[in-house]
Amino acid sequence: MRKRNHEQPDNKERWLVSYADFITLLFAFFVVMYSVSSVNEGKYKVLSESLEGVFNAAQRSITPIAIGENVSYSQPSGSADMNPLQAIVVGSGGGEGDMQTEVNAFREIADRFAVKLNALVTDGLVSINENDDWIEIAFNEKILFTSGGAEPLFESFPVMEKIATVLKNTDYAILVEGFTDNVPIKTRLYPTNWELSTARAAAIVRMLASEGVAATRMAAIGYGSTQPVASNETAQGRQKNRRVVILISRQNNVRVSFRAN
Repeated sequence: MRKRNHEQPDNKERWLVSYADFITLLFAFFVVMYSVSSVNEGKYKVLSESLEGVFNAAQRSITPIAIGENVSYSQPSGSADMNPLQAIVVGSGGGEGDMQTEVNAFREIADRFAVKLNALVTDGLVSINENDDWIEIAFNEKILFTSGGAEPLFESFPVMEKIATVLKNTDYAILVEGFTDNVPIKTRLYPTNWELSTARAAAIVRMLASEGVAATRMAAIGYGSTQPVASNETAQGRQKNRRVVILISRQNNVRVSFRAN
């Protein structure tokens, strides 16, 4: 007896598989389209504000500044006829009598320095120069520091004490300048003469401050070997170039004083 072939029943729901695939692809398509078309709101906001600032900005002046003319600065009320620096520099107000009184008092300070440092001046270790606006006290290196170092010598402390005695009861601006010769230096503390000269100037500032001179009136600066007063070709010239200078200004604002001169 022959076996009857059993026919496989038709699967009438196969179309659902194809339909599901189609729906999946369609969904993926719309997701991609949305991501492409979406805008970065943060960037859009920044761009929008920038454009708004450009088109809504107040009208700017386009008047050119003529070369060679003085640029006028706005003055505080009540000082329209005053030079910008005169508003903050001591000695700018008053009549000629007041000005001369200030100059005389300033020059008396120089006379006091000359008396206190007379022995050092005689020995050629210190020089003092002055005019109506400045007092310059120049010190030879060997009375202040060891060669190649910025640690003050013991002998330098009484000298700075004399300087401070005169200065601490005044309000003049003080700039301490350090200078070296052109012999290169390369140590861990002082890679070049710039560092050495600046460290020496700062050391003098610290000494004066410790003796009662207000730190707010002082500044320190190093010039390295760039400002010689003698030839670096001789030992004597190099010794003159290794120096520290204390500049005292008749003005009392240290930044204004040394930026305006």
